[in-house]
Amino acid sequence: MLNGRMRKTKFTIRCIAASSALFFAAELFTAASFAQAPPSYPPQELDRLVSSIALYPDPLLAQILTASTFSNDIPDAAQWADEHHYLTGDALAQAITADQLPWDPSVQALLPFPSVLDMMASDMGWTQELGDAVLAQRPDVMDAVQRMRRRAANYGYLRSNPSIIVGMGPYITIMPANPAFIVVPSYSPAIVFAAPRIGFAVGAAIRFGFGVAIGLAFRPWGWGLTRFNWGGHAVIVNNVPWGRTWANRATYVHPYNVRRFAASAPRPPERHELVKRSPREREDAKAGHAVKEEHSKAPKREKNRDEHR
Repeated sequence: MLNGRMRKTKFTIRCIAASSALFFAAELFTAASFAQAPPSYPPQELDRLVSSIALYPDPLLAQILTASTFSNDIPDAAQWADEHHYLTGDALAQAITADQLPWDPSVQALLPFPSVLDMMASDMGWTQELGDAVLAQRPDVMDAVQRMRRRAANYGYLRSNPSIIVGMGPYITIMPANPAFIVVPSYSPAIVFAAPRIGFAVGAAIRFGFGVAIGLAFRPWGWGLTRFNWGGHAVIVNNVPWGRTWANRATYVHPYNVRRFAASAPRPPERHELVKRSPREREDAKAGHAVKEEHSKAPKREKNRDEHR
């Protein structure tokens, strides 16, 4: 009997020791991952990283750059946005709040743009590289954006139109013509950053067929208060300089007027019907086409589908 108890005690001690060793190993691995040296991208690599988003309006570009530094949140956010693509305005803002989403507010800020999140989730290698570059070399990333914009403007592709206002000062700015309506441009980097062929219509190289109305309901996520200070190499998010860097990425929390929920917190039951986008719409988003998501007609489309069945 005594030997049996002693064997059981020794076994318990070994289990505790093994669990402790695994815990400390995990802690050391986490610490080591955050202690690794920051990446260093040369200018040509930064040009490549920003080429597909450099011509986005400043407010949207700023949200994308900050969200890319939380790349682990992007796939789940893209799925949520896809499932709720039929919601807009106040209804979408209420659904985001009701679902107590655990992702950083910078990622939540992109939920009104399913095609943008889908683009980021479809190429996670690029998204992670972009986020690392923003954390380690934010001034260099901003300089790369300016280089690409200057190139597109010099070739005649980038100019003001009914959707955007292009400022051609020492730094090129791209602002929505209507501050409450953010357009998502569609273009090929291989075209707009190269000299046009003879006879090519440069005005058709950048399309602005898809946009999202962003009203006061999205002010808590920084919309309307997010911009660049190009000369100072600063990103202003929710009217506060965004200070997340490679060194403080494990602890930095940017001020938002949004309640943060822990990732482990249980999500409440859905209070709205989930609707999936068609495979065709998914492919259009991944290809970077201008997807016209006519949210106001979504209920009618669903009714027509049911009647067709």
